[in-house]
Amino acid sequence: MPFDPNAPALPGSGVFGLPHDENEAHVVLLPVPWEATTSYGGGAADGPRAILDASAQVDLFDLDVDRPYLPGIHMLAEPEEIIANNGQARALARKVIDAGGATAGDAELERALSCVNELSVEINRWVEGETMRLFNAGKIVGIVGGDHSVPFGALRAVALRGMRFGVLHFDAHSDTRKAYEGFEHSHASIMRNVLTYIPAVEKLVQVGIRDVCEEEMNFCASQGPRVRIFTDREIAMKKHGGTPFSTIVSDIVAALPSLVWISFDIDGLDPRFCPHTGTPVPGGLDVHEVVAIFREIARSGRRIIGFDLDEIAPNPSDPDDQWDGNVGARVLYKLIAFTLASHGISKLSSSA
Repeated sequence: MPFDPNAPALPGSGVFGLPHDENEAHVVLLPVPWEATTSYGGGAADGPRAILDASAQVDLFDLDVDRPYLPGIHMLAEPEEIIANNGQARALARKVIDAGGATAGDAELERALSCVNELSVEINRWVEGETMRLFNAGKIVGIVGGDHSVPFGALRAVALRGMRFGVLHFDAHSDTRKAYEGFEHSHASIMRNVLTYIPAVEKLVQVGIRDVCEEEMNFCASQGPRVRIFTDREIAMKKHGGTPFSTIVSDIVAALPSLVWISFDIDGLDPRFCPHTGTPVPGGLDVHEVVAIFREIARSGRRIIGFDLDEIAPNPSDPDDQWDGNVGARVLYKLIAFTLASHGISKLSSSA
């Protein structure tokens, strides 16, 4: 049966109801169901499945980018080994978290911490290897988490290709803590690890930050112009003072280099959009504000070289509640659309 983009998704079809396989797709999504170090709410490991299920409800016509589905989008299957390792690491990490990260002198806790750190390194290597494999096949790669620790390997793969690039980081949190609770690859440490271990990242631009510790602010300040933070407070105060949001968008995009990886923790949004994310914080961006930033990146001539979307967690008490997955799927489709537009593969619509 010929594919009809206006028809409902067929049973057994791929992400967004599309028929593309890995070879046909220009964009390949790598699901990473991993959340070992999540220290508050859980469920992020179920995010890729929630997004995949909800994606069937996303209409493929886009008001910003003409037919972004045409170049092909495919989501790989969740690896069973990652799912198993996540279960093991999550159980071990919980012991350390319950102890407040204080493992010194407790042999059992030290072994648990060491094992989680080793498993996290394995995840990083796997993500790096899969991302490099897809890059070598000419694919644009999107990482679908899982918690926010998962894109580290993908960013290393970009660096290994000899690129110097910037990271545009949407989040309620700075994620620049040092080995939070002893976990070397904590979701709360991802951007510190990126800045420390991936020198090819020449600029980190953070947007929506509103829950941050003093250590993180000091660390970011120590990076000088390499880090620019647009806090939720700064954005709100400018809006309250009458600054058009379009001006704020221009300032954000102007801080970015020509090559950009977008790292999107869903708690960067106002928590009414994804209330079951692991660490929701009042405040945050609206979806249309995020889309405005994506749009301006594509219009500016900058190139989105890849992206990750993390921390979507379905409602644990109501399996029929698909709201978080629905929002995640729609943000994901916009990320894909503007990424393709930034490459000139799809076109921005005349009204964009």
